[in-house]
Amino acid sequence: MTYQTSFLKQLNRREILGSTNTEFQRESHVTPDLTLRIGLEKELEGHTGCVNCLEWNQSGSLLASGSDDMQVIVWEPLHHRKLTAIHTGHNGNIFSVKFLPNTNDGLVVTGAADCKIRVHDLKSKETTQVFSSHAGRVKRIAVAPTVPFMFWSASEDGTIMQFDLREPELSSGTSPRNVLVNLNAHMGSHAEAKCLAINPLRPELLAVGANDPYVRIYDRRMLACKMIQFPSERMYGNQAQTMSHMSPEDFDIPTTAVSYYVAGHLPQKQQDYKKRYRTLASTYLTFSPDGNELLVNLGGEQIYMFDINRRQLPQKFNMPRMPNTNGFVKEAAATQNGFTSSRNGTNGTTNGVSRHIQESTNGVLAHIDEPVKAKRYKYRSDKVLPPNVEVIKQQANSVFEHQNYTSAIMLYNRAIAMVSDSAILFGNRAAAYLKRAWDGDVYAALRDCYSAIRLDPTHLKAHFRLARCLYELAWTKEAHDCLAMFKEKFPDYAKSPACEALDKDITTDIAEQSDEKESAKKDTEESPSSSRQKKEVVSSQELAWQKMAFDYDSRFCGHCNTTTDIKEANFFGSNGQYIVAGSDDGSFFIWERKTTNIVRVLRGDDSIVNCLQPHPSYCILATSGIDPVVRLWTPQPINVLNDRIVDNSDDAASANQKRMNADPLEVMLMNMGYRYQGALDGEEEEGREGAVQCRPS
Repeated sequence: MTYQTSFLKQLNRREILGSTNTEFQRESHVTPDLTLRIGLEKELEGHTGCVNCLEWNQSGSLLASGSDDMQVIVWEPLHHRKLTAIHTGHNGNIFSVKFLPNTNDGLVVTGAADCKIRVHDLKSKETTQVFSSHAGRVKRIAVAPTVPFMFWSASEDGTIMQFDLREPELSSGTSPRNVLVNLNAHMGSHAEAKCLAINPLRPELLAVGANDPYVRIYDRRMLACKMIQFPSERMYGNQAQTMSHMSPEDFDIPTTAVSYYVAGHLPQKQQDYKKRYRTLASTYLTFSPDGNELLVNLGGEQIYMFDINRRQLPQKFNMPRMPNTNGFVKEAAATQNGFTSSRNGTNGTTNGVSRHIQESTNGVLAHIDEPVKAKRYKYRSDKVLPPNVEVIKQQANSVFEHQNYTSAIMLYNRAIAMVSDSAILFGNRAAAYLKRAWDGDVYAALRDCYSAIRLDPTHLKAHFRLARCLYELAWTKEAHDCLAMFKEKFPDYAKSPACEALDKDITTDIAEQSDEKESAKKDTEESPSSSRQKKEVVSSQELAWQKMAFDYDSRFCGHCNTTTDIKEANFFGSNGQYIVAGSDDGSFFIWERKTTNIVRVLRGDDSIVNCLQPHPSYCILATSGIDPVVRLWTPQPINVLNDRIVDNSDDAASANQKRMNADPLEVMLMNMGYRYQGALDGEEEEGREGAVQCRPS
């Protein structure tokens, strides 16, 4: 009944408001009602190994899958049947398969662990072309729907190559001349290209993910294919040794030909992750249907979405010092972060504290990590929160008090999606982020503090939490400056226990960092040559690009991505209304894009879900992972029992966060359990000796 009501509303809007049929189709493709009814429809059997890649053709009538068994199977998924199976000739896991555009779905191209790319004719079931250009495993292939005869590849040899079937001789032998991007020239000799994507509406834009937290978008119009000299031996099976002998030519490209993107906290936290043996590497990236956003599944961390048109620099601390008036700041000009003070910021109340502070020093900062509970909080234009939003806020405050911080964040997300200019909502969500403290939460809290201060410069708790966030992110000098500004703005709270405790922590850290710098300086003076070698690994151009990297727009949490380096994340719906991604716990997650909240968790594999590919025009998902099957998911009748549902998404997300921070060896052994359980149970292992498992990310 709910779906019918929603559908009738869309029909009514199309007829009365004159919405086009295309708009109606895009909105009706995936709806909240359909999403909540998604369940397993069919398992397509035919492979004998892990299914590492899936690809729909443009019309959605065919689905191709590639596997560790080195076969590509083309399915007619709507009829649940196998159309054809291709023995590709690869000698390693197939990691990517694509239908070549403008070939009437007659040609598919595959990339594999044997470093080769092969083009196959579906009608004759023959391999028509073989490209042996790469010296590393080919992880991804990309095509552009409006660019015929061409495709691009990303390989762990650190290069992105451009292939044109009309010029095959450019991409052959150990000295290919079709290298479009050489990451080795800037990242160093251990660079690996993990994934790539072409913007569907602006095919000149090519996004590349590598074995670092940065994502790069290149403008192909400003690049030229060049030659690179690889060693005669291939990297497959001897990767590290061969890589050390590579001496790629310096690929200088125009500075404006590429833009970098990274979650603002990761450059600082990257060293911490390395100490915990966590690798940050993009396992998949894709552009939104309208080409305006880039979605990135970052191995070892979360899923991030970047707005490539409205780019923003990462937040740190660069607010100018301003004089205080009764403990409050006067109106200020915009900062470099793009924040401006609210014209109504010095009127009314904030956090239940009047403009002339009457509470005791312990009254506010004693509970600095708690959300504001004032029922009638004024935000911009002197409006109170709408009643329905106020109800959500009170619910969020309640679950916060019961220490259910994930539920509180999801409720604040809903409220902010409805009222995007409320300082109290951003301030309260920041408190919940600080308490939950998942990967990236502290930086998310910092961003919320800035949003709260922009909307209300008198937001006392947001100012203090900002200093706390900077300290937690190890930006100690900035934390010191921020706390000093807090004391200037709010002198009545400078002697509060919370403020003095944070001041002591910051002062201690500054002293320790000073000692570490002196020790490092001494070591450098004693061994200057080794220090120079470390600095020469990354080019100055690379450092400049990284310094100018743009921040994320939104992020999606709950899955775990540490075990395989082919885990996908995709937009679901013609307008990209939802985000879907697999997880190391064998489930896949569906997030609402607008609120970033989890709306559905389903068990998709006995071990790990790697691939999720949405149908181009129907509410259908194709998934695969370690199991040798392809699963199709569609909305099921309301009265059908769905035994694949993970009932408590909060618990699943929390467990995945713990899994992501667990000891890597322990997790690896746990994930390997499925491989050897059969042998322990006395099952025959014949025919499995040649199976190559997915490499950890």
